[in-house]
Amino acid sequence: MSASSDAKRLTVRLSKADNVITARFDLTPGVELSGEGIATKAAIPAGHKIATKPIAAGEPIRKYDQIIGFATESIEPGAHVHVHNVEMQDFERDYAFGADVKPTAYFNNSEQATFQGFKRDSGRIGTRNYIGVLTSVNCSATAARYIAEAITPQVLEQYPNVDGVVALTHSTGCGMAGDGEGYANLQRVLWGMARHPNFAGVLMVGLGCEVNQIDFLLEAYGIKRGDAFQTMNIQDAGGLRKTVDWGSGMIREMLPKANEAGRSTCPASELTLALQCGGSDAYSGMTANPALGEAANLLVRHGGTAVLAETPEIYGAEHLLTRRAVSQEVGEKLVERIKWWEDYTARNGGEMNNNPSPGNKRGGLTTILEKSLGAAAKGGTTNLTGVYKYGETIDTKGFVFMDSPGYDPCSITGEVASGSNVVAFTTGRGSVYGCKPAPSLKLATNTPMYSRMSDDMDINCGEVLDEGISIEEMGQRIFDRLLDVASGSPTKSEAQGMGDNEFIPWQIGAVM
Repeated sequence: MSASSDAKRLTVRLSKADNVITARFDLTPGVELSGEGIATKAAIPAGHKIATKPIAAGEPIRKYDQIIGFATESIEPGAHVHVHNVEMQDFERDYAFGADVKPTAYFNNSEQATFQGFKRDSGRIGTRNYIGVLTSVNCSATAARYIAEAITPQVLEQYPNVDGVVALTHSTGCGMAGDGEGYANLQRVLWGMARHPNFAGVLMVGLGCEVNQIDFLLEAYGIKRGDAFQTMNIQDAGGLRKTVDWGSGMIREMLPKANEAGRSTCPASELTLALQCGGSDAYSGMTANPALGEAANLLVRHGGTAVLAETPEIYGAEHLLTRRAVSQEVGEKLVERIKWWEDYTARNGGEMNNNPSPGNKRGGLTTILEKSLGAAAKGGTTNLTGVYKYGETIDTKGFVFMDSPGYDPCSITGEVASGSNVVAFTTGRGSVYGCKPAPSLKLATNTPMYSRMSDDMDINCGEVLDEGISIEEMGQRIFDRLLDVASGSPTKSEAQGMGDNEFIPWQIGAVM
């Protein structure tokens, strides 16, 4: 990246093969662009693209040395390149399964990074120590919230090792088919949360007559009730008030045992990192996303797991992942998910290029291809070792992919249910996202937004462009901060108490 060596450059060129560059600042017409031999033809907003040579109508627009769209008209050097003169078109992509697989440079035992985590009886490692109140159906949401609220701060003061009691409520669980993709998604998410290592105990609350019966979930996944996992429903309890009294009593019985949990030294290989981006801008693919990708590389080299998701937001860049697949089977699983999404959007009257969002476009992103190429950078450069369905338990170390929508809370809900015990979230426009029970680290792509929203942003990756910090150094900073957060250091979102309302299981299918 040319700007890394010259922080005063007005533009960023990502590849010699590109026919566009990106403005770092708002540029007026007639600005001479050093090193490009051109001047701006129009006002160019910060983050937006500028043509560097004549581009004929129908010719590909190239950024990251990849196609991000096609010109709808002739474009002159120095002209603004965006939605007014660029469109999506189909074109062939070579999946070349496994062509770029290479040995992973693992750290040896003496170099193994560690953090202070909670060792559970299951053998899994937590980064937080919550008690959870899960709901089988929306009808029990209020009861679950009242149960959690009954455990007041005064009560929790007696249990300093417990991070809190959180109610994870949702809007489904009934008026749905009792089988199929939507039902399977919900059951995988609830099962994943019920056994998540960041929970010392869980109470699941139902209404009693819903489609998503608690007993069906327990039978399907072989879950046993015990001291750390209890269930109840409102109808058997005798109504809302009795449910709250009974349920809060169960939580009070869990608290002493939960408080006995203490942190101990654990290897970084026990970390599963959810990779996410939201409120993206043109800088996402230049600063925060590749820096997070470098942190993901470090985690994988320490034996841990990094989870990329948001299938619609790797659309058009999936060939870069299939080339890194450790087997054709793994690569074909990803392609199958892409084809599923093409069919899913078509039968619902949509299209994959409905993304980027209006905010993304204001930030300079023109097509889903451009957004996807930047988003995929979060996955680093190590081999793709597995592909999973939404909320499916991740049982493979290394860099993996989990199918999910691009809607951030929904996507992260699936990643956490799959086993992620820490989250890293890049943002250019300024997403304010918190997650319970997994801490969420916020990475700003640009300095102006970081300065404006410093109460919400943990790390300013804008220094890659502004200060000439290398992607490798920024990646190391992110990795070191992840270890601190996993050891109990609060993120900015945690400090503000966020994370109670972001549990959004992915709903598929008819509401009946």
